Amino acid sequence: MARETELMKLLADTGMDALAVVFQKLVQEIVFLEKQLAELKQYPFLSVNPKNPAQQKPTSAAKQYKEMLQQYNNSIKIMIRTLERNESMAESPLREYLATMRRKE
Repeated sequence: MARETELMKLLADTGMDALAVVFQKLVQEIVFLEKQLAELKQYPFLSVNPKNPAQQKPTSAAKQYKEMLQQYNNSIKIMIRTLERNESMAESPLREYLATMRRKE
């Protein structure tokens, strides 16, 4: 629950109390995905043929990890975009860095 509290506090600290209520479900999903991704990291991602080590294929853990990581990244992007749209919030060093990186692209 500490991670969920941390993310909700991030939204509440920005003065976005109304959005914090709406985003509570998203925050819960992010926390769930973080736990699942950490669990999947404990399993091997490649299956190697013992007779021919050149033959390798991804395991089901690798496939699940890839799908969950995509969902996690999309959820984080939603939160970041929402936080960036809040014009009343002061420019943080992280936002300045992200803006700089976008301009370079």
